[in-house]
Amino acid sequence: MVNIKAFAVEQWMDKYEMIAKYNTAETCCASLSVDDLRELSEDKDSNPLAQLQTTKLTYGAIRGSENLRQTLANLYSAKTPTPLPADNVLITPGAIQANFLALYTLIGPGDHVICHYPTYQQLYSVPESLGAEVSLWKSKEKDGWQLDLDELKKLIRPNTKMIIINNPQNPTGAIIYRDTLEDLADIARESSIILYADEVYRPLFHSISPADPQFPPSVLSLGYEKTVATGSVSKAYSLAGLRVGWIASRDRFIIEACAASRDYTTISVGQIDDAVASFALAPECIHNLLKRNLDLGRTNLALLEKFIESHRWGCEWVKPRAGTTAFVKFSKMGKPIDDVVFCERLLENTGVMLVPGSHCFGGSKEFQGYVRIGYCCETNFLEQALEALAGFMEEGFEDVPTLKKNTVKAPE
Repeated sequence: MVNIKAFAVEQWMDKYEMIAKYNTAETCCASLSVDDLRELSEDKDSNPLAQLQTTKLTYGAIRGSENLRQTLANLYSAKTPTPLPADNVLITPGAIQANFLALYTLIGPGDHVICHYPTYQQLYSVPESLGAEVSLWKSKEKDGWQLDLDELKKLIRPNTKMIIINNPQNPTGAIIYRDTLEDLADIARESSIILYADEVYRPLFHSISPADPQFPPSVLSLGYEKTVATGSVSKAYSLAGLRVGWIASRDRFIIEACAASRDYTTISVGQIDDAVASFALAPECIHNLLKRNLDLGRTNLALLEKFIESHRWGCEWVKPRAGTTAFVKFSKMGKPIDDVVFCERLLENTGVMLVPGSHCFGGSKEFQGYVRIGYCCETNFLEQALEALAGFMEEGFEDVPTLKKNTVKAPE
C-alpha cells in the first residue's frame, strides 16, 4: 500500500463545503454555465453542445481533441519566439490529475525534489509518496512571500531531479516575477533539473499589468526545454465542473512518458468536457471570460482589503497580486489564534467557511493563526460573507483561544 499523507485541505473541503452557507474557502472564480459562456462569446450563434447531440459518445481523442490542444498551444506560444506544438500538450481530468500523472511519471525513489512552500499539498506529498526526498523552498511573509534564489542553490543536490513552483501561489496569492523566473531557469539549466510549474491560477494576474516588465511569463516561455506547466479551466476560467486540465512541456519526451503512464489511469477526458473547454478558450470567448474574472478579482479584492484594514486589531496580510486566494493571519495581543477552532466556530455560528492554515498547509504550527480566504466568488456573496465574518469578529473572536508560537517544528 502506498504511504501517502492525508490531503488535509481536500478533506477539510469535503467535510464542510456542502453545509457552509458562505463557502469562501472555494478557490475558483465564480462558476459559469454553458449559457453564460455563450453570452460572453462574440460568436452568439455558436453552441458547444450542438455538435454533440448526434455524436456517438465514445472515449474520444485519448490525448484530448486536436482543437483543444492546438488552442492551448497557441496560448502558450503568444509572445515567444518558438511556438509550442499541439503534440506537446496532454489533456487530463483537471490539474490535480495533471500534477499526479506528471509526478508519478517523472519522480521515483532516489530522486530529490525541491518544492516551493507554502503550496498545495499535492506538490510535495505525492513526490514523498513515490520515494523521493523533498526539500521545501520556503517563501516568507516578511519578504512578501517571495523566493530567495540563494536559498535554492543551497538546497540543490547531485540527485535533484525537479524544482516545483506554484505561480500564482496558493494560498498567498503571491507571484514569482519575470527576473526570478529567468534566473530560476538558468539555475535549473546548469544542472539539467526539470523546472515544473503548477500554473493553475494563471493568467489571473489582476494586480499587475501585462505591460509591467516584471509580469510573470509561463515557464514554457523561458527558453529552457526541460520545463513543465500544468493548468486547468477550473480556477481562472470558472469551469471546475468540466474536469479539464493539461500538462504542457517543451520536452516532447516528457509528454510521451506521461501519455504512456495515463494508459493505466483515466484513458481520456469526456467529449462533452473537451468541447465546452475548447469553446471557452477559443479567441471568440476567452478574452471576455478573462476580463470578467479579472474585474471580479479586482472588485472583490478591494472588498477584502477594506475588511482587513478595518480589522487591523485582529488580522494582517500581504495583499495578493494574483489568483483567487489570500492568506490572512489572525491574532490577539501578538499571539496567533487557534485557526482550526476559529474556522470551526465561524462556520458553526455564521455559516462562513474558511481554511485553517496550520492544518491544511504543511500540517505544522508554522502557519498558526493563518486562514485561506477565497475571494473570487460572486461579489454580493462575498459582501454577505464578510459582513457575517465582521459580526463574528465583534461577538465571537474574543472567545477563540490563542496558541504559543511555532511549538512544533515545520516539515523539512
